[in-house]
Amino acid sequence: MYPLKKGVVANQAHVGLPAGTYEEEHGRKGFYGKSAHLYHTHPPTGWIRFEGKLRPHCFDLNQLAPTDQRDPDGAPVAFLGNDDVALFVSRRSEPMPFYYRNADGDELIFVHRGEGTLETDFGPMDFEKGDYINIPRAVTYRLLPRSRDNFFLIVQSKSEFNQPEKGLLGQHALYDPAIIKTPEPAPMPDEGRAEWEVRIKADDEFSKVFYPFNPIDVVGWKGDLTVWKISIRDIRPVMSHRAHLPPSAHTSFITNGAVVCSFVPRPLEQDEQAVRVPFFHRNTDYDEFIFYHDGDFFSKDNIRPGSATLHPRGIHHGPHPKALANQSKKTHTDEYAVMLDGLNPIHVLPAGETVEWKEYWASWMEKAAK
Repeated sequence: MYPLKKGVVANQAHVGLPAGTYEEEHGRKGFYGKSAHLYHTHPPTGWIRFEGKLRPHCFDLNQLAPTDQRDPDGAPVAFLGNDDVALFVSRRSEPMPFYYRNADGDELIFVHRGEGTLETDFGPMDFEKGDYINIPRAVTYRLLPRSRDNFFLIVQSKSEFNQPEKGLLGQHALYDPAIIKTPEPAPMPDEGRAEWEVRIKADDEFSKVFYPFNPIDVVGWKGDLTVWKISIRDIRPVMSHRAHLPPSAHTSFITNGAVVCSFVPRPLEQDEQAVRVPFFHRNTDYDEFIFYHDGDFFSKDNIRPGSATLHPRGIHHGPHPKALANQSKKTHTDEYAVMLDGLNPIHVLPAGETVEWKEYWASWMEKAAK
């Protein structure tokens, strides 16, 4: 129905690029739909200036100071969002003096830094650095950190977070479902309090309900809806020694409005002709957010743990010039990162604007990248 190839092309995507060319993947539906591979004579990110609101974004989320960092009664701060998902940072340094219930959406909490206990309707659950905690909508919980310097990335979604379909790879691909942890019921003591507060967020407003007893009094539960967690360290990536796989191969969670992927250390491709760095691409149906958790982020310059990038649809993104030039010297990746592809445009909120590196777009220019 369509011509399969025209002109000077590689026989296979991401392998054996014609001399002097730069491969770009132009895809639909993220990396799940139709695609074309275009072979340019210049890097697609070789721009010299931008005009208008559309541009790549980079944020130093370490600079965000949500009110829960210094006030136990405080809350996380939202820095990006759309009608499907919102992204928050919490720096909670002390235990919640109240219980919390989010009626606006399900929550996926990624523990970038810190450790402690999460008390929930279903029972308590310990957490530590690198944990993903899946909290269904309207579950009552209380965060009790044991450390002071904490950092939580929170994704709020209007739809549930589910595990991805693993298809031909089998149910044990990426992670064995047996590694998932769920809480044991354990009613919490009243601690001598006269009343307990449950703070409920609905329509982005807080209401409060008070009880004369600790509301975490569940002695048992059953069903297929519960709080659960998995560590990013337990994720075992799908690999190919002959071709660079797209981010969709690293999907950890899916919702109706977004896909969440986990990038973890892995060997790089061994085939001498294979591209070893993320290929240039311009996804036309998704905005791509990446949170950099730990390690050496060799495909990007001037990125450190706690940084985040947002690449909107319609604009190319891919490796920086130095990474592209040095890709043959790398044998493996040494990085942990969380990616979210949003189905609808993701907007930068006021808090995000305050910590944005405005000249990030220029980091692909050869002089700026040195």
